[in-house]
Amino acid sequence: MEEGVGVVFFDGDGTLIEEKVYLSDPRQVVLLPGVAIALRDLREAGFALVVVTNQSGIARGLYSEDEYRTVAKRLDDLLAESGSPVDATMYCPHHPDFAPACECRKPATGMYQRAASELGLDLADSYYVGDKVLDVTPSLVLGGVGVLVRTAYDVDESAQMPADTAVVDDLMEAARFILSRD
Repeated sequence: MEEGVGVVFFDGDGTLIEEKVYLSDPRQVVLLPGVAIALRDLREAGFALVVVTNQSGIARGLYSEDEYRTVAKRLDDLLAESGSPVDATMYCPHHPDFAPACECRKPATGMYQRAASELGLDLADSYYVGDKVLDVTPSLVLGGVGVLVRTAYDVDESAQMPADTAVVDDLMEAARFILSRD
């Protein structure tokens, strides 16, 4: 990957795919409307695309890392088949109720920093897209812009958003917002 390239980080559940509680069955992975087109447009504009997801179901013993990997592979396959593959997927298998605090669980920045290091990404020229406050707040530490999409759990967290966070209805609108800035 070209050194210093801008990146769009995406939450998975509720942002790219339909929200399911503790998703462990790859047959239940369903892309949200417009996701493939939005990702394709961002890729064509030169952005790297990285999925960053908390997977506390692993720490809770609800599913294994192998089961999570089959779900992640299904998402990767669906995106690749639609012409919008991602460059990487980072996941945190921890939860503070079941282990000491980690540096990777969002809103911590470990997964983002690891992706930047491994892929040569510019975190200051990045976007942090997700359906929860914890998905967008890493922008406050790492630079870049947070973009909240109102797609999951029918809960609008926009009132708790940090200043300068964009709030949009879906991933297509998020992509339009990002592309209008670059």
